[in-house]
Amino acid sequence: MVSLEKVSLNFGGFDLLKEVSLLINHKDRIGLIGKNGAGKTTMLKMIAGLSQYSSGIISLPKDITIGYLPQQMFHFDSRSVKEETSLAFGELLKIKELISQLNHDVVFSKCYESAEYLNKLDKLSELNERYSILGGDNYEAELEQTLIGLGFERSDFHRSTAEFSGGWRMRIELAKLLLKKPDIFLLDEPTNHLDIESIQWLEDFLRNYKGAILLVSHDKAFLDAICERTIEISLGKITDQKMNYSNFIKWRKEQKDIQISAYRNQQKLIDNTEKFIERFRYKATKAVQVQSRIKQLERLDRNRIEIEEEDNSSLKINFPPAPRSGREVVKCVGVTKKYDSHTVLENINLTIENGDKVAFVGRNGEGKTTLARIIMQELEHEGIVQLGHNVKIGYFAQNQAQLLNEELTVFETVDEIAVGEVRTKIRDILGAFLFPGEDVDKKVKVLSGGEKSRLAMIRLMLEPVNFLILDEPTNHLDMRSKDILKNALINFAGTVLVVSHDRDFLDGMATCIYEFRNKKTKQHLGGIYDFLQKNKIESLKELNVKSISQGSNIRQQCIPENRISFEEKKKISRNIANMEKQVENTELEIAKLEEEITVLNKLLSAPENIDNHNFFNKYEKLKIEMENAMETWEKEHNDLEELKLKKTW
Repeated sequence: MVSLEKVSLNFGGFDLLKEVSLLINHKDRIGLIGKNGAGKTTMLKMIAGLSQYSSGIISLPKDITIGYLPQQMFHFDSRSVKEETSLAFGELLKIKELISQLNHDVVFSKCYESAEYLNKLDKLSELNERYSILGGDNYEAELEQTLIGLGFERSDFHRSTAEFSGGWRMRIELAKLLLKKPDIFLLDEPTNHLDIESIQWLEDFLRNYKGAILLVSHDKAFLDAICERTIEISLGKITDQKMNYSNFIKWRKEQKDIQISAYRNQQKLIDNTEKFIERFRYKATKAVQVQSRIKQLERLDRNRIEIEEEDNSSLKINFPPAPRSGREVVKCVGVTKKYDSHTVLENINLTIENGDKVAFVGRNGEGKTTLARIIMQELEHEGIVQLGHNVKIGYFAQNQAQLLNEELTVFETVDEIAVGEVRTKIRDILGAFLFPGEDVDKKVKVLSGGEKSRLAMIRLMLEPVNFLILDEPTNHLDMRSKDILKNALINFAGTVLVVSHDRDFLDGMATCIYEFRNKKTKQHLGGIYDFLQKNKIESLKELNVKSISQGSNIRQQCIPENRISFEEKKKISRNIANMEKQVENTELEIAKLEEEITVLNKLLSAPENIDNHNFFNKYEKLKIEMENAMETWEKEHNDLEELKLKKTW
């Protein structure tokens, strides 16, 4: 479908791509990986026709449609969400308008046998057929399904796009792209602005998609879920294997060991050949052998084995020793945040203790970053936020990389905050974070998004703090850099609060999850995959923890002055048994609703399976029933705990 034949790209003497050849077939699911700056985004742009190349051929069929999603784009804010998304159906709406006009002309025509009338009938038939092929009157249902799947509420449809953050406007662009149903998707980091729920919805959509996909992502779980073929760009060349990302990494490690062995053997042969030539260059009796070795060396030079340098010292990078803080690092009591009449957070209570590794997760716009900034004391709010004794905060914001001075070099950017002995080790630190050799003299303005993020992270790591607050720190980081950061955070002796949607990054690092939903937070003890797989179960456990923590209050409200009698205990035991049965029935009802909602969520990712608006009414009804069932369960569970406490008096 799309072919690249010996495509090269040269930047002032530097070869970014060297005679790259590949073929993208219909229904291919390809993950494009490589270091930041390796040329992944450039390759997508070249295929999309947005970037030139130095030599070679890129061939595409004339009728092929391409859907390209860049990492950054310019947004127009003159339309509502629904109006902007409807632009994806430009051809369909134009055909609809033409059909309407032709119908009008045909109805009011006075000469039914004229060539003009018959031509209009033919044209009308042709347009109706095309209209049906493109989805016809189902387009609005598809539009709504896609927007809901990407996290929008129905109440958002008629809001101006100007009211939404950059991340939400990126979702609108993604929705437009998905609805156009191109022959091939070129997606550059599509998950950077999505929350976990939307990422899972997008996974389902792309898995069921009938076209080809070429995907750049640093989300391992996302790549494994979608891609069946992996292409790595390294040293200007590509390695192409029909396997998912995780299997590719294992295979590549085996191949790297073989390559290193071959490289060492070749270097030894080159060294021995050069020594022989040097030793016998001027001896007439060895002239033939010398000439033979010179030709051999030339052949070796033409076929030199290249190995991408990896600085293993980067694996040992750690944050500075954390200064000792009090047991409670931060405590929030009744925290509420409103923007005019819009409430983002309502009556939030949580405590983070020394050494905790906490993750804030949930849909975008639910207040994760807002609470992080409140803890940073950057935003006014209602309620109390108390920082513990000797807490020193290090903060990494989503836009941290954009706050760097672009006129400074990489070295100067770090040097301006480095103090003491660390100034003598700046080059070593930069090398460990993949800025080797002359790269330290590059100006910040020429760096990729990932390189800027790494540089901002280095600045943070030079400051001795005991409480790290990181807001989406993995956006634009490559796989290796994410592993470096993850290992450093695992080994960090202080406290970590991270806002992230990257499941692989959180797995094994975060041991406590706070889910943000409907202006509230729910605590889930355990890892991110426990939270994802047992969301409702963990929610119930959290409510149980909450009930127990309120036990002293319940006692004071309910305990009588005199202890209860044996008969009263028997009555309470019967009530407990009845209440336990009620709780069990409610839990079964919740499980049934969960199954039904799961089925509908899968249908949402395959719009062609839905052809009526009753689907959405059913979907909304199920969500309301689930919410009511959860409220019922919470009340029954609290009543049950109260009865159990009474029985002990």
